[in-house]
Amino acid sequence: MAGTPVVVVTGPSGAGKGTLENVVLRRLPELELAISATTRKRRKGEEDGREYWFVSDDDFDRRVRDAEFLEWVRYVSGNRYGTLRSEIGRIRRAGRVPLLDLEIEGALRVRGSVPGSVSVFVDAPSFAELERRLRERATESSGEIDERLELAREQRKHAAQFDYVIVNDDVERAAGELEEIVRRELDSVGTMSAR
Repeated sequence: MAGTPVVVVTGPSGAGKGTLENVVLRRLPELELAISATTRKRRKGEEDGREYWFVSDDDFDRRVRDAEFLEWVRYVSGNRYGTLRSEIGRIRRAGRVPLLDLEIEGALRVRGSVPGSVSVFVDAPSFAELERRLRERATESSGEIDERLELAREQRKHAAQFDYVIVNDDVERAAGELEEIVRRELDSVGTMSAR
């Protein structure tokens, strides 16, 4: 299945891309979410290869030097996250289609470097709604939310650079749109299983 596309989903924090991905992953067993590698310390209950591939800083450095990442990013925390080329290979060898949940920069990198990739930008219906969702989630401090909102303003300017844009105004409708996009793209290359 080396010719199968890589489906890349991106968008600002609070747009709901993870929610849409979870719905579509349940509906389309052909898809598998790629597991990112990270230098972040493992939290209680996390398993290597389930939540993330946990690697040391030295190992991450080596993998960057050896061009083993499709994309990677360093967060303000200092932790690095990236998508290993081997993860895409692992998913394809299992006969499935890789789904990547990436930050905007990584999504643009993959879009430009992986032939046949399908990129989808997920956005909230308005900036006010994005802000409401982030504040309601309340998983970060007010300062961190303000930083995410400022970043979201910049990220939203890139929406037109992606193959598709989905406005997540209603989870069921937006998930249906993402599912339809994936089905259409996979049908076009003959990778959908018979239904």
